[in-house]
Amino acid sequence: MIAITGGTLLTMDGSGALQGTVVVDGPIIHSVGSEVEIPPGCTVIDARGSYITPGLIDAHTHLGLEEEIYRIEGDDVNEVHEPVTPQLMAADGVNYYDLGFNDALRGGVTRSLCMPGSANIIGGQAVLLKHLAPQATQMIDRNPWGVKAALGENPKRVYSELKKTPVTRMASASLLREAFYVASRAMKKKAALSSAEQFKWEPMMRVLRKEQPLLLHVHRADDILTALRIKDEYDFNLIIQHGTEAFMVAEELKRHQVPVCLGPLLVNRAKVEMKAVSFKNALRLAELGVKFCLITDHPVVPIEQLRVCAALAAREGLDEEQALQAVTSQAASIIGVADRLGTITVGKRADLAIFDGHPLEFRSRIRQVMVDGLLWGEHSE
Repeated sequence: MIAITGGTLLTMDGSGALQGTVVVDGPIIHSVGSEVEIPPGCTVIDARGSYITPGLIDAHTHLGLEEEIYRIEGDDVNEVHEPVTPQLMAADGVNYYDLGFNDALRGGVTRSLCMPGSANIIGGQAVLLKHLAPQATQMIDRNPWGVKAALGENPKRVYSELKKTPVTRMASASLLREAFYVASRAMKKKAALSSAEQFKWEPMMRVLRKEQPLLLHVHRADDILTALRIKDEYDFNLIIQHGTEAFMVAEELKRHQVPVCLGPLLVNRAKVEMKAVSFKNALRLAELGVKFCLITDHPVVPIEQLRVCAALAAREGLDEEQALQAVTSQAASIIGVADRLGTITVGKRADLAIFDGHPLEFRSRIRQVMVDGLLWGEHSE
């Protein structure tokens, strides 16, 4: 067992900050509080002067899939031979020895949702990763964990260059709708599928059965409205990815109970559909009552800067508690893992980050990180 004592606990469970102790038993949080009794024989970490948060969660990355230091040989993020490829799995393309995993730990980020890119209308299936484990094979937390899809400029640009459909927003929406149509007919036994077709369409059937969400890359407000129309037609769980103009259609998002993984925000306006990118968008969504978290889209923004994104959102007026929730408890809730991650709560997984100062202070550094009870520190790289 390990006891972390003397620090300021930012539990993210609504109880506020407290001076206290966290006791970890294997991969599980055993006890939390200001008057916790430390079990005999417990390894003690003195965290006086430090802040302890839940391990940060990045709900949209390409970690290990789109490697930073390579080009052609390291880019496994998009398979562009056809625009609809739900059968692909991000887990099969991840390099679990990628430098980005250490970068994540250096920023206090313990888990991330890694997904295919946005070249295709349906790019494949995401995987939930943990960033530290005894063996690389144990870094997969849940697989698959959502189907990645895309609308807007990216598929149009890629397939225009290939002189294939889709080259318009109409065609993009039609292909997404067709995928749900085929999967829904197969589920209702109105269409017999070959073995190859069954393999291809089974991920979309899981989305229709609400066993996993559709993770939709979309920036513009009109593309979000298109997505909501398709959701109305086929009744699936939708999570908006990026959502640059989500604040413009906040009432529709609330009515449909659709959350937003907002970002990347620490970027320039790389394309016309990102003209409204701003850290103020986090405050706008909060004020309008839209559920959201913050993302890096690593390697677009290095994953270790996730908490910096939260700090910059706070600088633009977002409440500090909400800013931290956006990279912990809210991120866990949106991607469906709040039952075991996102807060410092007895019985949850022992994912913790120890900062030498407040996590929203730019100069603060990580002292130690814990993933499932396994420690990583400044001398562990």
